[in-house]
Amino acid sequence: MRKTLLLVAILWPIVSIAQTKTPISVYGSWHCGNDGCAWATLRDMTNFDTANHWIIDRGDGVASVNLIVLSFVNPLKLLNKTNDAQTVNGLPIGMNSTVVNYFKSRNIRVMLSMGGITYTSFWDQALATNPTLLADNAAAVAQALGVGIEIDYENNTTPNLQGLQDFISEYRRKIPYDASGANPSARLTIDLAAGDRWLIALTREATISWLSTSNPVLDYANAMVPNKQTNTSSTEANWQEHVTGKPTYAPPVPPLAPAKFTGSLYLLNGSRPYPECNNFATSLESSTGTWVQTVAPNGAGTSSGMLGYMFWAAECPGRGCTTPPNTCQGGVGVGAKTYSIPIPMLPLRQN
Repeated sequence: MRKTLLLVAILWPIVSIAQTKTPISVYGSWHCGNDGCAWATLRDMTNFDTANHWIIDRGDGVASVNLIVLSFVNPLKLLNKTNDAQTVNGLPIGMNSTVVNYFKSRNIRVMLSMGGITYTSFWDQALATNPTLLADNAAAVAQALGVGIEIDYENNTTPNLQGLQDFISEYRRKIPYDASGANPSARLTIDLAAGDRWLIALTREATISWLSTSNPVLDYANAMVPNKQTNTSSTEANWQEHVTGKPTYAPPVPPLAPAKFTGSLYLLNGSRPYPECNNFATSLESSTGTWVQTVAPNGAGTSSGMLGYMFWAAECPGRGCTTPPNTCQGGVGVGAKTYSIPIPMLPLRQN
């Protein structure tokens, strides 16, 4: 009897830890269309479905993700409501209601990403010119299409933080923060680096001013992919930097609540799929899963576990594509089933 009680005492903490896993809420992918993220042509939807059917059906009629982020919108063109051969009122012509509804009809939330590394200088110009008008135009697009907006502003050295603050304040004046998630256009997020050693000024400002659990302005941040796919321990170490912050920096970067960010992984290695795309058993979304669901707050927030995962990127982000025969239901789709990803996405944790 004593041995039995002793064994229970030893195993009880392990059982308790296993029971404290926080379910993954966000499980999404950026989407680059078929032209390296330009979205510069109207799509034939039969062809689009052939290329992307794995996203809406992982093999059992259920979607592989609960979020798609169409990438990228040029901020300067959106500010100016540019009309040209590839753009209508500031949006790439491929980012239209037909494409958006292809995903939304399968209970997948849709967002538009403004920026990307290629458009950094255009973010600078737009913020220097009229950040409030840019926010007005972004909010109008979000409401018209029923989508959210992602800020991908990759100025590492001299970001226009006041301009970005003005953009965010105006967007929130137009569309207030919505903790329920019921209003798709109220979803406003930001991309930060994989850890805290790049985009430092932006990360500091976002963590202090926009991603607080007590007075949130942005819904969450995405810790973007690093310059190359890393192993399990390095991936977790990158994400831990956001949780811990950088107290030795001058000024310091404070800790970020785990409930306020996702971690990102690659789907492709050039033209070849990574296991993250097609082999869940050997993937990073598998090997990091326990850590992602249990990482404890370290000075910000009260609940354990990151929000979830984002994947870079569906269809054709560069030399390779996630189109047949290199589709990703074997990695991303199996992960969605393994982690019982809620589709549609449920309201997000706020603490």
